[in-house]
Amino acid sequence: MNRRQLIQSLAIGIPGVLLSNKLSAFQSNDDGAKEFVEKILAGPFSPTWESLANYKTPEWFRDAKFGMWAHWGPQCQPEAGDWYAREMYMEGSWKYKYHVEKYGHPSKFGFKDVINVWKAENWDPESLVSLYKSAGAKYFMAMANHHDNLDLYKSKYQKNWNSTKVGPKKDIIGGWAAAAKKHGLPFGVSVHAAHAWSWFETSQRADKNGPMAGIPYDGKLTKADGKGKWWEGLDPQELYAQNHELSQNSQNNGTIHRQWDWGNGVTPPTSAYINKFYNRTIDLINKYNPDMVYFDDSQLPMWPISDVGLKIAAHLYNKSIKDKGRLTSVVTGKILNETQRKAMVWDIERGQSNNIEPLPWQTDTCIGGWHYERGIYNRNGYKTAKTVIHTLIDVVSKNGNLMLNIPVRGDGTIDELERKIVEDIGLWMKANGESIYGTRPWKVFGEGPAQEKSPALNAQGFNEGKGKPFTDKDIRFAAKEKELFATVMAWPAEGSVLISCLAEGSSNYPGKINNVELLATKEKLRFERNSQGLKVYFPANQPQASYANALKIT
Repeated sequence: MNRRQLIQSLAIGIPGVLLSNKLSAFQSNDDGAKEFVEKILAGPFSPTWESLANYKTPEWFRDAKFGMWAHWGPQCQPEAGDWYAREMYMEGSWKYKYHVEKYGHPSKFGFKDVINVWKAENWDPESLVSLYKSAGAKYFMAMANHHDNLDLYKSKYQKNWNSTKVGPKKDIIGGWAAAAKKHGLPFGVSVHAAHAWSWFETSQRADKNGPMAGIPYDGKLTKADGKGKWWEGLDPQELYAQNHELSQNSQNNGTIHRQWDWGNGVTPPTSAYINKFYNRTIDLINKYNPDMVYFDDSQLPMWPISDVGLKIAAHLYNKSIKDKGRLTSVVTGKILNETQRKAMVWDIERGQSNNIEPLPWQTDTCIGGWHYERGIYNRNGYKTAKTVIHTLIDVVSKNGNLMLNIPVRGDGTIDELERKIVEDIGLWMKANGESIYGTRPWKVFGEGPAQEKSPALNAQGFNEGKGKPFTDKDIRFAAKEKELFATVMAWPAEGSVLISCLAEGSSNYPGKINNVELLATKEKLRFERNSQGLKVYFPANQPQASYANALKIT
């Protein structure tokens, strides 16, 4: 059976299909976990792409437009940025050097030990969720685990390496979920742990140079090695999952990206590893009842070597129908084909579509790094509120939502620069939110010079910030019932703007325009309409947070 046949067989739900050794076969199961423990709920959805393609995005998600995310876990403790738990084992990298200086050599102080010093001592989830709601967020998401494989909740299947047993000894997801519920926000969880298998392979390495050359890092330690240590009785392999051969070209640090879809020479994960991931995720869903599950995966977790991701999605959809009488859940995934976009919400990482998408989608991005980085704070390198708002407006015009991460420090707080950005976003949203919430795409998403050089998506996204900056010549549109919102992406230097799409006689807007209002102040504006466009005259005084200016046209 070739790879194409395998994918097709999994897609139509043929059970028990495994890959050959040549095509990333499952390794033999050596720990006895041969059967799924958690069962998927029966219902209208089955674990096939064809069945899941009957999904319809719930209206709450389409109306919400703007969510905030706490991409927070033990990798925030060193304050050295994203992928710390992988790159601290990469000899010569800045994170390796930082780790050696701050904590010691990774043969003696590995990532398991970073987890031990993470205490989240100042974490106040209610306060942060309250801040995000005041800034205009209509849903909230928290990270349930990252590629570092620590579950941030009371996990039945990662029973020793979870945040209630080590590190802060707190139910992080439980705390976030309660705060979201108190503030009436739909609650999402992000799940990244499927890739710990290959992502953590750097922990199997050893220095090639210097006085510690040849001494293995701690990635292959076992329970027997813990005698007399703080982790005595714990098995590091339950965290690192490195009791396997290195993937092909594992010493090449860029290989991990090419193996994200479980091809290109990755050492195939055992069925026990896959089943454990499945059980952990079903347990998470059953315990905390999230409205949304974000997967940091190409398509769904473990696809195409396993259909467990399809099982998880079907379970979530069926559970939503069983619990609420209708489908209200959202699942997101990356790099989706046309069929897969019908089965779930397409997520674009740090990027935007260049067109109005026929189905709702989401961009996820961050004002800094995904995990907290002190260097970004020190150089004041965060995205501005203006940049965030411009991204939101552009995404909404194309039928999308924006999920924004505000990096959280290891102690559970955000810094004062981040707080100011969140507050500034809130100022704009309070004045202009009507042009965002509950809207739908118009006939065209916009006009102006910025769209003329829109950069193409790269892999799962990564085209943000590569286009031309927005100016007062750039307009973005959104519609709500009989109202049209045209947002001018800067305060016009000449005191007026010309909107070509609204020219007299245009098929885009054949009806009469009776009123143009500056939404932020409710002020009616003078306008002229002719064959060149709709010319709108702005007032002399700029309102607060005027880096984007929504016009309400009726």
